[in-house]
Amino acid sequence: MRTMTAKAAESAKAQAGPGTSGSPATGPAGRRGRGKSMGVQNLAGWLFSTPFLVLFLVFMAFPILATLAMSFTDFGLRNVTHPLDANFIGFENYVNLFSDDKFLKSLFNTAYFVVVGVPLTIFLGLVVAVLLNNGIDRARTFFRVGFYAPVVTTIVAVAVVWRFVLDPSDGLVAGLFSEVGLTSPDFLGSETLAMPSMIAMAVWRNLGTVMVLFIAGLQAIPTEVREAARLDGAGAWQEFKGITVPLLRPTLLYATVITTIGYLNVFEEPFVMTQGGPSDSTLTVSLNMYREGFNFFHMGYASAMAYVLFVVIMGITVLQLRLLKDNTK
Repeated sequence: MRTMTAKAAESAKAQAGPGTSGSPATGPAGRRGRGKSMGVQNLAGWLFSTPFLVLFLVFMAFPILATLAMSFTDFGLRNVTHPLDANFIGFENYVNLFSDDKFLKSLFNTAYFVVVGVPLTIFLGLVVAVLLNNGIDRARTFFRVGFYAPVVTTIVAVAVVWRFVLDPSDGLVAGLFSEVGLTSPDFLGSETLAMPSMIAMAVWRNLGTVMVLFIAGLQAIPTEVREAARLDGAGAWQEFKGITVPLLRPTLLYATVITTIGYLNVFEEPFVMTQGGPSDSTLTVSLNMYREGFNFFHMGYASAMAYVLFVVIMGITVLQLRLLKDNTK
């Protein structure tokens, strides 16, 4: 019986021809059907992506490439209507940048803002996250919303409010000083105090973002690990140093990178609060770039400034990834 069944199967396969198999889904017709279906799906995917691609190319890719080309020219106000008349000057804009005292001053101010502001934001955000996650039982949601509220408030409104708060004559801080018989310093009018005042405002505003990231990271730590450490006799500080911090390294990496990038691009705070003064003590690279491009119409020079800042951001980001990524494994 088995021999007859095998012979019948071989006969049926021979009649079907060499190009087919027992299942029609695996034959040429099935492969053609699957290929056609995948082609339709790919076409549909590209069609749905077309609006985004058009917007990206027109409003992102083209301006980026155009700005890069402008950085090698003397593009100015006269070239707005005739952009192709701009003269190619090579790397002259980039060379002039590093002999420009104002640009070097803005670069130093931006570095000062980042070096002081980023560690403060990360540290205070971690402290607040730990307290809200473990140390506060009542009204926890209220405090979380309170700390996060400045993040969703427009930066211009925040900067205007802080400018009035720090006003040396009628501000809230001036009132507190007068209550104890002291005269309030001019925080935004002092070359020494203007930048620390802006850093304090930036830390206060961005604290909520870092706090939310760390709370998410803390809640992702398995409770079994904490319980095992406590059973082994670990105290609160040992648990924090030996368990919490190592397991928070991926969150720490992300929070540090995005905070650093944001602080390197600082613009609204000095633009609204001090206009870069006094004596350029709060002039940042982004504000300097804005002035050169839209006040003085040195657009080629401003474009070169933008790409120097881009290279700095890329370099610092790569360095942070190298320093912290290996420890997250």
